[in-house]
Amino acid sequence: MNWAGIAALGLVVGFLSGLFGKGGSAIATPLLHAVGVPAIVAVAAPLPATIPSTLAAGAAYWRAHLIDREVLSWSLAFGVPATIAGALATRWISGEALVRATDLIVAGLGLRFLLFPGEPGEIVIRPDHYRLRLVMVAVVVGAASGLLANSGGFILAPLYLAVLRLPIKTSFATSLAVACVLAVPGTLVHTALGHVDWAVVAIFGAASVPLSYVGARTGLRINAVWLERLYGAALSILGIGFLVARA
Repeated sequence: MNWAGIAALGLVVGFLSGLFGKGGSAIATPLLHAVGVPAIVAVAAPLPATIPSTLAAGAAYWRAHLIDREVLSWSLAFGVPATIAGALATRWISGEALVRATDLIVAGLGLRFLLFPGEPGEIVIRPDHYRLRLVMVAVVVGAASGLLANSGGFILAPLYLAVLRLPIKTSFATSLAVACVLAVPGTLVHTALGHVDWAVVAIFGAASVPLSYVGARTGLRINAVWLERLYGAALSILGIGFLVARA
């Protein structure tokens, strides 16, 4: 495998993870596969590497008091069991299928960020409806976290924005905190299934941790709308490019 390429990807993914409050695995999986990492390993390896990098990035948002504790607690209560179920389901789904699914999700989320950035507006949601939406988001993200081994961060923030109407930076901060915890059960299951290459995890994770904190500090200082547009453009190009390359 291309170890230098894996380390370089760790630097890039770590910075983007902190910058946009995402776990980073959605980007890491197709890129790792592109530099020679086997498909199922590319799916699973970024998950344990997410834990220290999201902790580093989350620390910056925590100091800024941006984490919504109610959303965090409900997301974990329903997301952790769904993560375990999703990870177990990978026994019957091929690594190639998961990589393609990741490509599709990256492209779709990229278009969403590019076309619809910014604050969602002041829309009042009834408390009972809010809790129901929160449970639905937690279950969907948990299942995706286990199935795609991406800790959920890459879909948490946009769902918090679109479904719960959270402010952008609160969405980023809370998604990092949730993603860090959701990575743990997924890592345990994928390790038991033999999907994790710890050499890949060590190199990728060591490169991603320092820049994830730098990315978070940067994200706190610049305009979130422009960040989303840039991120959306990059994800759209990346996701569509990988889909075309694999066609």
